[in-house]
Amino acid sequence: YGFINTCLKSLVVEKYGEETWEKLRLQAGVQDSFLTFEVYKDEITMQLVDKACKVLGVPADIVLREFGKYFFEFCKRSGYDHMLRTLGGNLYEFIENLDALHSYLSLSYQASFGFVCFFPQEMNAPSFRVEKNEDGSMHLHYYSDRRGLGHIVPGIIGAAALDFFNIEISMKIVNQTEEEERTGKKEHIVFLVTQNPLFPCKERNEFSSSSQCLVDSEKQIENQLNKEDLEKAKNANGDRGNSVCPVKKSHWKTLRGIITLGKGKLLRGFDPVYPKSLWIDTKTFCNGLPFHMVFDKELKVKQAGVSIQKIVPGLQTMGICLDQYFRIIHPEVPFTISSIQKFINSQFVFQTRREMMPESWKERPMLELRGQMMWMESLQCMLYLCSPLLRTLHELEERQMHIADIAPHDVTRDLILLNQQRLAEMELSNQLERKKEELRILSKHLEEEKKKTEALLYAMLPQHVANQLKEGKRVEAGEFKECTILFSDVVTFTNICAQCEPIQIVLMLNSMYLRFDRLTTVHDVYKVETIGDAYMVVGGVPVPVPTHAERVANFALGMIMAAKGVQNPVSGNPIQIRVGIHTGPVLAGVVGEKMPRYCLFGDTVNIASRMESHGVPSKIHLSSSAYQCLKYKNFEITERGEIEVKGKGKMHTYFLIRNKSATENEIMGRP
Repeated sequence: YGFINTCLKSLVVEKYGEETWEKLRLQAGVQDSFLTFEVYKDEITMQLVDKACKVLGVPADIVLREFGKYFFEFCKRSGYDHMLRTLGGNLYEFIENLDALHSYLSLSYQASFGFVCFFPQEMNAPSFRVEKNEDGSMHLHYYSDRRGLGHIVPGIIGAAALDFFNIEISMKIVNQTEEEERTGKKEHIVFLVTQNPLFPCKERNEFSSSSQCLVDSEKQIENQLNKEDLEKAKNANGDRGNSVCPVKKSHWKTLRGIITLGKGKLLRGFDPVYPKSLWIDTKTFCNGLPFHMVFDKELKVKQAGVSIQKIVPGLQTMGICLDQYFRIIHPEVPFTISSIQKFINSQFVFQTRREMMPESWKERPMLELRGQMMWMESLQCMLYLCSPLLRTLHELEERQMHIADIAPHDVTRDLILLNQQRLAEMELSNQLERKKEELRILSKHLEEEKKKTEALLYAMLPQHVANQLKEGKRVEAGEFKECTILFSDVVTFTNICAQCEPIQIVLMLNSMYLRFDRLTTVHDVYKVETIGDAYMVVGGVPVPVPTHAERVANFALGMIMAAKGVQNPVSGNPIQIRVGIHTGPVLAGVVGEKMPRYCLFGDTVNIASRMESHGVPSKIHLSSSAYQCLKYKNFEITERGEIEVKGKGKMHTYFLIRNKSATENEIMGRP
């Protein structure tokens, strides 16, 4: 389910950041998000785990163990905390009931992802079997069709032990084999689980020896009870005769009996009372438990409930072999008494064999039974207490069964009805999740389009000006006391236009302007506008900077170099441009509402234009004010002398040759 992949994404993002997840998922070739109840291929999860090992540079066993720990916390945060806490009163019971949890979840999800199973049930979820050892340790048997995932188990079980039972455990692989099961080879890993209780520092010293602690506690309580209390306790027990907790010689055991029989909490074990003979007749038993079967070591049926007899009439012939009519679906073990005894604590799922069913069942889905096995040592027989495994009313109808076929005390009745409602809610939740995902994708696309729109807007207007216009604010004109303006044009542009097709002119100008536009970014100058072959930039506007003249000068040098790469469509030779630069004050502001432009006003603009028009091909023409800003800035400049400038009279001008401290690659912004 997507729940698993979402958990893995959450782990990577939380511990390593969004960028790491993005890199990991791109390498794995998977989508960015997953729907919780959507079933995804195993390969997706395997790819994510494999790429996580490579991207993070961590061995697979460490990644899987960390994922196991995080998956436990993720399940708790996702609403499974209470369900997990109530699985068992200790770690042994918790592990023992994991398969039962998978079975329950399969009712709700129809294909359970489970707590530790990691994959949907229809894809053969793992099984667990736990054995207690005399020294207090346990052997945990893990069975899975998928190799290499065993290291998830210590992560999850270790986190659960610490959180639910306040114990630290160590899990060591003591055996790893492949067993030939009904569905093929199954990986079988045996973990040795040793546990150490966690106590605060003070308590650890006091409880350094658990056996000594128990002895000391018994003595302490015995000393607190006076002889009179003990005598009363003995008399009270004596009056009860053959009671649940008969009188013992030890004062401590006597005290335990008092607490057991009184209103206090039961401290020690419970001893049940059994009748001398069974007070229920055979007919009532078979009617009261309509879905039960008893079979011996040879799998011969000794008795069966009335409902299962009705569905599988062959069971009315006592002595027939059970495996002729049923196959074991879960756990995936051979249909033998020894295999069943090995998994005696697991829930067993039986499925009827189609070839042995009556004709009326040939077209119906096969019936599945789910329940527990109980070995009766005195009879050397196995009791299978079960109920129909049905998830919805639809499944009940498909098998042409009715609620009345299930015993009134069987909670399967309630589960079917409740699960019908839950599945409807899940479908609604799934639809909402899909809509949410669609909205997320649309929002992402909208954000991308917004960025494109803003980039286009910022190419036309300065960013702070564009933002003010977007907010509906009036943009006030600003005065800049000193800035540097550049104009350029193409030499003999009129002649070129007269001899070429319009498309050739467009292609030539586009090629040239693309090069110039890139240079504006390299040297951080503002492109004001282009008119025909004229190109205008400014330094120090709209953001004042002290290095405006140097920036524009380096940009001009780059223009001359870049123009050599643009071909004249008439002659085939590189085009030539004239460049003029002037420094002075300007007034800047936004003009117009439809297609607004950020324009510069003042005599500085006119003089810069005159420097360009009175310039020389492939030369950068400087005014005296521009020269004053650059003469001590490590530029090579030659004097042109006085020239007659239209509308300005005589002016002393200069030519910019090169930047003494910058290479051609630096000027062009090449690495």
